[in-house]
Amino acid sequence: MRDGVRIVAFAILVAAKSALAASVVELWDQVVAPPAPKLAAPTVKANETALLLLDIEELTCNQAQRPRCVAAVPAMAAFLDKARSAHMAVLYSNTGAGSRATILPPVSPRDDELIVKSTVNKFFGTKLDEYLKVRNVKTVIVCGTGAFGAALHTATAAAQLGYKIVLPVDCVPGASLYEEQAAVWSLINGPGTTRVITATTLDAIKIE
Repeated sequence: MRDGVRIVAFAILVAAKSALAASVVELWDQVVAPPAPKLAAPTVKANETALLLLDIEELTCNQAQRPRCVAAVPAMAAFLDKARSAHMAVLYSNTGAGSRATILPPVSPRDDELIVKSTVNKFFGTKLDEYLKVRNVKTVIVCGTGAFGAALHTATAAAQLGYKIVLPVDCVPGASLYEEQAAVWSLINGPGTTRVITATTLDAIKIE
C-alpha cells in the first residue's frame, strides 16, 4: 500500500514539474526588456589600464555573421589610436582558427602587442593575466565580437582575477540586439561583476 502511495505521489510530482517547466517557457513571450543601463564617462589611467580587443577577426566579425560587429569596428579603431597615443597596453585574442593575419586591418596589432588564443575566456590557458600583472594593469577595457562569447566570459574572468572592468557597450556587438542586451545586462547585474564594472561608450572614456 505504501509503495502504491509513493508511486502515485512521485507521478504527481513529475507531472507538476513538467507542467511548471512548460508554463515557464510559455511565459517567456511576456518578458519586458529592462531599462537601458545608465552610462558613465570614466577616466582611466593609461599606465594602469589595458585595452582588450577580442576576436575582432575575419572569421567572427564579418558582414554575413555579425554585421553589427563590422559596423562597430571604426569606433574601435578610433579608440585604439587614442589608447596607443596614451601608451596604454593593447592586447588581442584570436579564436582557435584565427591568427595575427585574420585580425581586421582597421584594428590590426603591432608586432609588440600580445595576442592570445583561447576559448571564450581569454585568460584560460594563456599568459594574459601574467602579462597584465607584470605591467601593473588594474583596469581592463573589454571590446569583443560575440557579446555572449569572449566579451562576457573574459570580462567575468577579469573580475574574478581582481581587475576593474570598463565595458563600452558600443564595442561588444552580438549576432542580435537581444544577445547584446542580455550580455551587457548580465555583466552589469551579475554577482561576479556588478561591483567592479562601469558601463560606458568608447568616446566617453577619458585617458590620463
